[in-house]
Amino acid sequence: MSTKTVTVSPKTAALGIAVVGLLASAGTPAFAHDERELWGAVTIVPGRQGIVEVGGYTGPALGRGSRLTLTAPAGTEITGTPLAAGDYRGSVDTDGDSATYTYTGPADGSPWQERTFPFVLAVPADAVPGTRLTGCAMRLTDASGTRKDHGTCTVTVGLAGPTLTRPESGVPLAARPEMGGTAHPGAQVTVRHEDAVDEGVTGQGPESGAEVCTATARTDGGWTCLPALPLPAGPGRLQATASLNGVSAVSEQKFVTVGPAASARR
Repeated sequence: MSTKTVTVSPKTAALGIAVVGLLASAGTPAFAHDERELWGAVTIVPGRQGIVEVGGYTGPALGRGSRLTLTAPAGTEITGTPLAAGDYRGSVDTDGDSATYTYTGPADGSPWQERTFPFVLAVPADAVPGTRLTGCAMRLTDASGTRKDHGTCTVTVGLAGPTLTRPESGVPLAARPEMGGTAHPGAQVTVRHEDAVDEGVTGQGPESGAEVCTATARTDGGWTCLPALPLPAGPGRLQATASLNGVSAVSEQKFVTVGPAASARR
């Protein structure tokens, strides 16, 4: 099967990949297991890309021409091998079903131990959040093609963060303003309120806020809910959490003020 050599693209860079840093990890291996087996895991939101980092090899040195290959789960696509290092050549099959790193460095090198190798993986937009995708596998071969190690990778479909578009920030609110925004269809959305000056017990930020209201996102993704009890007067933060099939995500926090000036508002 034909392949294409891949370099770091703007799309890959947008994922925030430190491609050089992923190579150098001397000392404690990034993956520790009782048995020698390749391993990797990633959670990716539907319609987006993520990085699965493969590591775990602890066997003998394989040297120049050895290859690490990842086979993508069914329905997904590998879009890049972003490792930037002169001793490795990355390639992706033209159909995106698999990708390979080939070691091209010194013949006496030890290219696979105590390192992780990133593969960019795209999940389709119609993937169901919370699903564990099957078929992800890796193999490591020497220069002659003899398999020296293998393993599986865990690819979980994540959940996109909800939005909280109502109420508005910067205007005084009534004690029970309508909440609303968007989330993955069918997701359970919970809105919480926190004191704006609460730094929490540790001083690292506010404690989990009090639940304000809940809703289920409609088929178009929209959701609304109305607080059952009045919100505390004064400044505060609102944040929405969406949950579906065991995975969850949060919205950005919204700063609001509840005060008498908004008593006639709803």
